[in-house]
Amino acid sequence: MLKKKNKFIRTFFKMESAGGILLMISSLLAIIFANTPLITYYELLLSTPVEITVGSLQIAKPLLLWINDGLMAIFFFLVGLELKRELTEGELSNKRSIILPGVGAVGGMLAPALIYVYFNYNDPVALKGWAIPAATDIAFALGVLALLGSRVPISIKIFLTSLAIFDDLGAILIIAFFYTSKISLTALIVVAICIPILIVLNRRNVISKSPYILIGIIMWIAMLKSGVHATLAGVLMAIFIPMRSKTDPDFSPLKTIERDLHTIVAFFVLPVFAFANAGINFSGIESHQILHGVPLGIAFGLFFGKQIGIFGLCWVVIKLKITSLPAGMNWKSLYGTAALCGIGFTMSLFIGSLAFEETGVNLLFDERIGIILGSLTSGILGYVILRKALGST
Repeated sequence: MLKKKNKFIRTFFKMESAGGILLMISSLLAIIFANTPLITYYELLLSTPVEITVGSLQIAKPLLLWINDGLMAIFFFLVGLELKRELTEGELSNKRSIILPGVGAVGGMLAPALIYVYFNYNDPVALKGWAIPAATDIAFALGVLALLGSRVPISIKIFLTSLAIFDDLGAILIIAFFYTSKISLTALIVVAICIPILIVLNRRNVISKSPYILIGIIMWIAMLKSGVHATLAGVLMAIFIPMRSKTDPDFSPLKTIERDLHTIVAFFVLPVFAFANAGINFSGIESHQILHGVPLGIAFGLFFGKQIGIFGLCWVVIKLKITSLPAGMNWKSLYGTAALCGIGFTMSLFIGSLAFEETGVNLLFDERIGIILGSLTSGILGYVILRKALGST
């Protein structure tokens, strides 16, 4: 059983690291497309209208929104599966082991948000982006860790992943409560009808994927029409996937789906999302756009906020003897890991698209500048600190 668990963890980390490297390549390609004559084709591709009609039901969106609303629902479904597994059988099932990453995640969300608010408190439109620097991109962070090779102890990887899972939970709650548009009661009733059906499927231990996929599609469409962000349908779905089969206790439907989805998400969903959202055209950018409160607040929030919030609160609870440093970690490696959490890339881009998608204020600034600057500097600093720390661990 222990060998199986270790094999599962090793496979997970290898895949996430490879996915992080692919994310970097996709982002670079997007920037190249956006700053060469290829920009015409890039913008044409993302604005291509895609329409699905079934009877009187019609969903028409440009390709970019299908990626952000549709593909990212698959990503959040995977996040939900990871949350359920970690809280029931994983590292987060032990109450003592969740204190340090949990406290770190709270600090890592609060401090960046407060720094962002400091830069933008007098601009009500800009304030909508307060949650952008609160995010951590686990795929990118693990991609950077992969560059350090086998010297990285498993305790750092587990701490980073656990913290990112809490961070994702925070992001889910933020999206649900702060980035929800006008509510359609009819569509929410459809979502409410889907939930008892999922409860029945779970209680009867239905392990076939088909009914879950059908209900998931219905719930995603209803969420899309309701005003609540459609990606949250993925999280709701994940809650009801059975952890174990009653007929075969060694078989886990949840872990099987999670393992299959990791490949799709790491090597398709997130790279496609990065390619669609990271294409910044630098040719028209002026100094006042870079020095605008939004990109500055994001960059400073990711770079300084994550370090201060995560390391600061972790230091407090360790000094108060509420918890202790994981085996294989020292203060320097904890600080390096905190810096690495400033890579907000994918999640920050996603929250940024929600915050400013209908405001028309992107003419005044581009939040992606701050996301890229903050994530890049955090990644470099985290790598440098950890490289030195691992020699003295």
